[in-house]
Amino acid sequence: MADLGNEASFLPGVLAAKAAGAAAGAGVSLIYLLPKSRREAASRFFTGLCCGLIFGGPVGLWLAEQMEIAHRLSGTEIMLTGSAAASLSAWWVLGALVRVAARYGRRVG
Repeated sequence: MADLGNEASFLPGVLAAKAAGAAAGAGVSLIYLLPKSRREAASRFFTGLCCGLIFGGPVGLWLAEQMEIAHRLSGTEIMLTGSAAASLSAWWVLGALVRVAARYGRRVG
């Protein structure tokens, strides 16, 4: 199992890869489903950016291990890919949860 708590995750190159991946994933999520307002766009972008920065490392490692390509990728590539994937999927997962809550969370009567 990888050690995610080391100093290497704070190197400028890895941190820049995390930020670039998170921004790219958030941008793509806005393109796929256009927001209704500027406020929604800002909220979605910020949510994607935060999730990409926070969960980029674990998601990147999980994806690389699932595809069995971890030995071929550098740490920067894993961070970039993981941040983009986490950022892109963040809004879609939150949107699904909102729809489920709206459907089953209605008050009767």
